[in-house]
Amino acid sequence: MEFFSHQTNFQFMATRKVWFGLSIALMIASLVLLFTRGLNLAIDFTGGVTVQASFPASVDLEPVRAQVAAAGFHDAVVEYVGSSRVIAIRLPPERQQTSAELRDRLEGALKQVNPGATVQSLSVVGPQVGSELKKSAAWALGFTLLFIFLYIAWRFHTWRLSLGAILAVMHDPILVLGFFALTQVSFDLNVVAAVLAVIGYSLNDTVVVFDRIRERFEGNRRLEPNVVLDQAINQTLSRTIMTKVVTSIVVVALLVLGGPVLRGFSAALLIGILAGTYSSIYISSAIALECGLTAEHIFPSARKTAVDSLP
Repeated sequence: MEFFSHQTNFQFMATRKVWFGLSIALMIASLVLLFTRGLNLAIDFTGGVTVQASFPASVDLEPVRAQVAAAGFHDAVVEYVGSSRVIAIRLPPERQQTSAELRDRLEGALKQVNPGATVQSLSVVGPQVGSELKKSAAWALGFTLLFIFLYIAWRFHTWRLSLGAILAVMHDPILVLGFFALTQVSFDLNVVAAVLAVIGYSLNDTVVVFDRIRERFEGNRRLEPNVVLDQAINQTLSRTIMTKVVTSIVVVALLVLGGPVLRGFSAALLIGILAGTYSSIYISSAIALECGLTAEHIFPSARKTAVDSLP
C-alpha cells in the first residue's frame, strides 16, 4: 500500500540549505528558551509529596482535583492507580508542614468528595532524589547518542552517516525541550521516556533511509550522491508519511482524551514525530552529503579492490 499513486521525484537535496537555516533558527530559539525560561520541572526532579488514597466507591478525578486545589494544594497531579477507587496525588514540596499535618489536610479535602475516603500512604520525595534523577536522565541521553554513533558507523562503514544521524537525533529532542520551555507544560519522567522514544523512533526512519541509500549506491556507484539521496528519500517517503500519520492519530487521541497525566507525554511524542519526519528527510542525509558522502565511503572494500587491480 502506497500513500502516493505514483513514485515521487522531489528534489530534497536542492533545497537543503534553506532547511538547514530553519533548523538552526529553531534550535537556537529552543536553547535560548531553555536557558532563559527553563523547564517547569515536576516533583520527579524537584522533590515533593506522593500520596495514595482510596474511596469506598468509584470516584471522578475532576471533583478530587477541585477539592485538593481548594485545600491550598496547587499544581497537584491526580490520577487513578489500578482502579477508579484508588488514586495517586503528587504535590510540590511542602516544607512548612509535617507529614501528619499534610495527611490531615488532604484527608479532609478528600472527605469532601466522599466521607469514606482515606489516605493510605504519604511519602516525601527529597530534592536529593530529584537531583539523582536529573543525572540519570542526562547519562541515559549521553549513552544513547554514543551508541547510536558507533552503531551507524559500524553498519554503514562511514562516520558521515553517523554524524548525520546524531545531529538529527539531537535536533528532535532539542525542539521538544524548546516546546516545553515555551509552554511551561510540566516536565516529568514520563516526558523523559517520551523524548527517548522520539530518539528511537526518529533513528528508525533514518536507518531505513540509509539502507535505501546503500542499495541505490550498490545498484549504480556512478550516480551523483545528491541524486542517490533524493531517490532513497523518495522511495521511502510513502512509508514515512503513512507511519507518522497513523502514529500521530493515536498520539493526538492521547493528547485530547488522556487528561492532564498524559498531556506532557503525548505532547512530547507529537512534537517529536513531526520533528523526526522532517529531520529524517532534511537533516540526517543532507548532513552526510555536506560531508562529502560517496559510494566508496559505504563500500570501502570495493575501493580497495579497484586500487589493487591497477597495474
